[in-house]
Amino acid sequence: MTVDEKLVEKKVKSTEIYDGKLLHVFSDEVELPNGRHSSREYIKHNGAVGIVPLTENGEVIYVKQYRYPIDKVTVEIPAGKIDPGEEKFAAAQRELKEETGLTAGKWTYLGSLFPSVAYTTEVIHLYLAQDLKSGKQRLDEDEFLNVYKMKLSEFTDKVMNNEICDSKTEIAILKTAKLTGNEK
Repeated sequence: MTVDEKLVEKKVKSTEIYDGKLLHVFSDEVELPNGRHSSREYIKHNGAVGIVPLTENGEVIYVKQYRYPIDKVTVEIPAGKIDPGEEKFAAAQRELKEETGLTAGKWTYLGSLFPSVAYTTEVIHLYLAQDLKSGKQRLDEDEFLNVYKMKLSEFTDKVMNNEICDSKTEIAILKTAKLTGNEK
């Protein structure tokens, strides 16, 4: 057994305490590495995607939308949840079209991130979308957002100046800047 394997907790019992539309909350009993028992509460989430649509002029297409949990209008890359049984790339294509009306001829996978490893299983898969074509936006009936453009270099500055509060957006923008050589 390696040193890191000695950190692993073992699930003893799992109880679903909330079964919602978007998330499912569990309370598990675990056996700790020292043999004692403890509890862990966490959220199971189906996962999500985030897309950086980058124009040939070096502009990022982004959205502003109101986020109820933090009571703020946020600046974000287009994003959304993966539907049950849906592949992550198909979700990225769907979300880009729904939120911006755009389709992309070139896609680059930027990797994934866990936005909060302490209490959720959510993983967000990030993509760079290029060779963009305009189309008709198809927002969900309960979705309200506005679409804007910003130079990637300006967006990167806003991330570094703590003007962007959304973690997936920050990470995706910095990865895009590094990948495209547009770090400043």
